[in-house]
Amino acid sequence: MANPLLFQPYLLRGLEIRNRLWVAPMCQYSAFDLDGVPGNWHLQHLGGLARGGAGLVIVEATAVTPEGRISPQDLGLWNEEQERAFARITPLAHAHGAKIAIQLAHAGRKASTPPMFPGEGSGSIPEDQGGWQTVAPSAIPFSEDFTTPRELTVDEITSTVQAFVDAASRAVRAGFDAVEIHAAHGYLLHEFLSPISNTRQDEYGGSLENRARLAREVVRAVRAEHPDLPMLVRISATDWVDGGFSPHDASIVGSWLIEDGADLIDVSSGANVAGAHIPTGPSYQVALASQVRERGTPVSAVGLITTAFQAEGILASGQADVILLGRPLLANPHLPISWAAELRAPSADSLVPKQYARARF
Repeated sequence: MANPLLFQPYLLRGLEIRNRLWVAPMCQYSAFDLDGVPGNWHLQHLGGLARGGAGLVIVEATAVTPEGRISPQDLGLWNEEQERAFARITPLAHAHGAKIAIQLAHAGRKASTPPMFPGEGSGSIPEDQGGWQTVAPSAIPFSEDFTTPRELTVDEITSTVQAFVDAASRAVRAGFDAVEIHAAHGYLLHEFLSPISNTRQDEYGGSLENRARLAREVVRAVRAEHPDLPMLVRISATDWVDGGFSPHDASIVGSWLIEDGADLIDVSSGANVAGAHIPTGPSYQVALASQVRERGTPVSAVGLITTAFQAEGILASGQADVILLGRPLLANPHLPISWAAELRAPSADSLVPKQYARARF
């Protein structure tokens, strides 16, 4: 290919990113001191992904409050110690020519669980074993092995919005180029979006406009505090069950979030309904991204995208603006360099660190 789209620069609110192949946020559950502070694992993991040629590296779900962690070993960005530790990581990405973002999150009713490592089990950790009371839009547990969350008050919702703003400010001071607001995968903002997990009777429940209110308030508040900060929002475009959050809802909400100040909608799906049947297969979420994009909304696609020509085809056919990769990059962090060589991108040679010039990508 003369100049594949996958390796052309992408402009995100004035931030030029060297290509359109980005690293999806992937939880590592490796804040081993249970303090939310990134350590040596994160330093090497994220530095390696930046070295591999990706345009933007998005750090895993990082909690804006202690109770917003998925597990006790999750990262956080609610205090200065965490901010200082992240400030060690951002220069690594920049040294390798990549940009770096961080996904800001609150796990809601799916918080206080063991890390998702083999053999760790599932469900809620009891409070007497290091767990905590979870919160949600409504007092509806995720499944029978999760505890019933406490319904948030309106004042607590307001405090949650401020927690996202405060975390975004810490991210900026730590040197991050962008932030992603996590409104997907059955975590707090998605719980508000879905009628399955949100049965409130106040201004945060009922209509789609009301259910989207919290996500929109977070985006508006971050944008008001940081007018120039590039911002993504990850959504689950469907709950994969009748009566849940739907692709049609997602297309509307995605356009609202862009109006509110987001720059790109990162389209994923599912994880709000235990046992939902998800018809996985190659590119299985790309059609969802395409539907959200029909309203003129910039989107990224993610999910079982495993070959260079598959990724390039998604962009060339106009289904998405950007490709995110997850697990393929765990297997090979240098996959972007290999794909650039495979597609004969003009930037292929420049992505290779000079120390690795003898490698055969």
